Amino acid sequence: MNSVSNSGLSGRSLVALALLNFFLADARDGLGPFLDGFLATHGWSPMTLGIVATLGGVLGLIATPLFGALVDASPYKRLLIIIPVTLVNAAALWTLASPGNASVFGGQSMTAIVGAVIGPALMGLTLGLVGESAFSAQVARNEFWNHTGNVFSLACVYAATILWGLNGVIGLMLITALAAIMATLAIRPDDIDNDVARGLASDRDRKSDMADDRDDISAAAASPSGYSVLVNSRGLVLLALTLLVFHFGNAPMSRLIAQNFSIQLGTPFRTTAIVTGVSQLSMISMALLAPFLIKRFGLASVFIIALCALPLRGAIAGSVPSFASIYPVQFLDGVGAGLIGIATPIAAERILAGTGRFNVGLGAVMTVQGIGASLSNVVAGWLTDRGGYGLAYWVHGGVALFALALFMLGREAIAPRASANLNAEPKLT
Repeated sequence: MNSVSNSGLSGRSLVALALLNFFLADARDGLGPFLDGFLATHGWSPMTLGIVATLGGVLGLIATPLFGALVDASPYKRLLIIIPVTLVNAAALWTLASPGNASVFGGQSMTAIVGAVIGPALMGLTLGLVGESAFSAQVARNEFWNHTGNVFSLACVYAATILWGLNGVIGLMLITALAAIMATLAIRPDDIDNDVARGLASDRDRKSDMADDRDDISAAAASPSGYSVLVNSRGLVLLALTLLVFHFGNAPMSRLIAQNFSIQLGTPFRTTAIVTGVSQLSMISMALLAPFLIKRFGLASVFIIALCALPLRGAIAGSVPSFASIYPVQFLDGVGAGLIGIATPIAAERILAGTGRFNVGLGAVMTVQGIGASLSNVVAGWLTDRGGYGLAYWVHGGVALFALALFMLGREAIAPRASANLNAEPKLT
């Protein structure tokens, strides 16, 4: 068992973590946002694409809590990133080479299952590297590098498709996957504290003050709480339900916009690069702004801002059918999804601090929000078939009002204030 303090954390591991987040932006999702635009131009209907996304979502939500428990128990955090990255990109190459039923349904199913481990593994790795006091700031840094990597990747895809077509996309996938694997291997295993990584830091810190022999701290650490702590935590349950409703509204929006304009313009990769790039640039801004917002106004205020962005986004998308609407619509995607992505693991860590169940708890939250995202894809496809893209935008944007109401009812439990040790300045290089 490792016993690494923040002060002993090597600069190499932090640089490697930044590079991992940068390249993982492209390597963790395979085709990611390009899938719908690519398949839409190959004759796949919105309803069928919704079924594909729902199938992947269901498989992913089944796998996520299981992988969260695996991340909590496993000392091999790096391996739990390397293996999924390899398999996800293999599935994406299969789909590009032969976009038939077997490759699309089979490849996306495999992507959903193995990709479900990457999120909990990355959060556990981050917490184990920097500890509780620096976790909030480091999550924002992770998101900054992740979204910066996304923008860089989208720009490269845009250029590569002009210069080399589909071969350029394939080459970029291979390069980013290899770079993500190398960055993961560059993180020093001795810098990862596996007790801290699973959320036992609070108990360890309490016991370390009473211990005479500091070499026995890990042996004296309390055992993890039972899994019942997850369902008995009102804050965790309300957080999961709020995110379920939010992602039911938010999940299909960018997909629908990419489908719509890819068909209109006939350029799926370039159109999706622009649509996604705008939201990623917005997310970079949110990643830079989030630590200030959390420190100045509190975590609850960040949730409220994020939840308010989606109804406005749906109203604009539903009212303005021109391509120019993607700029405000996707900027608001960055505000909503960007801030939610930062606030969620911070809230889960605060709720579960000291239980030793952080990763499985975060995995459970991701599972519940995945239910909302998965169900929304079929509903969005049905709405689009019945009333066009505009109807789907209005309905899914309006759903977020219910998420906002639910959050306001349980805001103190969902977004608790940081304890004293969480207010410490992070010692990061």
